[in-house]
Amino acid sequence: MFHDNLITLRKMKNMTQEDIADKVGVSRQSVAKWETGETVPDLDKCKLLAEIFEVSLDDLANYESEDSMGMPLPPKGKHLFGMVTVGDKGQIVIPAKARKIFEISPGDQLVVLGDEKQGLAIMKPESILAFADAVRNGTVVQE
Repeated sequence: MFHDNLITLRKMKNMTQEDIADKVGVSRQSVAKWETGETVPDLDKCKLLAEIFEVSLDDLANYESEDSMGMPLPPKGKHLFGMVTVGDKGQIVIPAKARKIFEISPGDQLVVLGDEKQGLAIMKPESILAFADAVRNGTVVQE
């Protein structure tokens, strides 16, 4: 897992083993050994690698693309939870990992938003209300 993720991320960023070695403070040979799975960097080096590639340390070490429809590692804070099936009445089951990360419990109410070009979004009502308050108070920063 780790060595495959390291190779994928390095190539996605168009970096060489030498580039990674310079940023982490090791030799190119060390990076080559990490990529073959011969050795694994220490925790501090792993944290640096995660920062360089803008992914979580957990994803760097454990992400398996087969579990995520073959998609590469997502940026830190972004998630691909997998596919869900829409039931006869339009219901879906939110994956357990998503419920845990976003603290969604049975009985919670959620707001479903839609954009015909971008798709659907599901949010907690308090997120929408906080955004509406920010707009009303003029504290929303627009880019």
